[in-house]
Amino acid sequence: MIGWIILAIVVVIVLYVISVYNSLKTVQKRVDNAWSQIDVQLQRRFDLIPNFVETVKGYMQHESETFEKITALRTSWANSQTVSDKAKLDNELSGALKTIMAVSENYPDLKANQNFSELSEELRNTENKISFSRQFYNDTVTKYNTKLELFPSNIIANIFNFKSRDLFAAESDEARKNVKVDFGK
Repeated sequence: MIGWIILAIVVVIVLYVISVYNSLKTVQKRVDNAWSQIDVQLQRRFDLIPNFVETVKGYMQHESETFEKITALRTSWANSQTVSDKAKLDNELSGALKTIMAVSENYPDLKANQNFSELSEELRNTENKISFSRQFYNDTVTKYNTKLELFPSNIIANIFNFKSRDLFAAESDEARKNVKVDFGK
């Protein structure tokens, strides 16, 4: 009789461990998927940028420093591997694109250009999708990291070597500020 009780307890424990492990794996896959969604939208933005830059270049010769920065960021993006590296590059690129959008207000011919208007709208839509994807990613990572810290799932997470993930966040106070545009140059 005692043997059956011990066997039943062992079976319950094994089933519980399997359940928690599967739950952790499910949330981990959701985090990976959420990151993939950000990556897709960021890649979409990087694919739009060359056409956008070429459209704007003719109107804004004095903004060559911004264009060079965008080109360098686009190159760095291809070489970055981690979430934090990509988040940093994304923040820098967002600032550069905001600068171009703000400066474009000073060029009525550029604003009237249909190609510029269409590309600007595409970039705005992509920025909105990126923003939503970041929020979804951070929500998913928060759920995953919380599950890793809560008892008793933290014990199983440690046994199977689950690691916490980084949130997608602005790297600096500078990235959180509004873009300053100075036409006095």
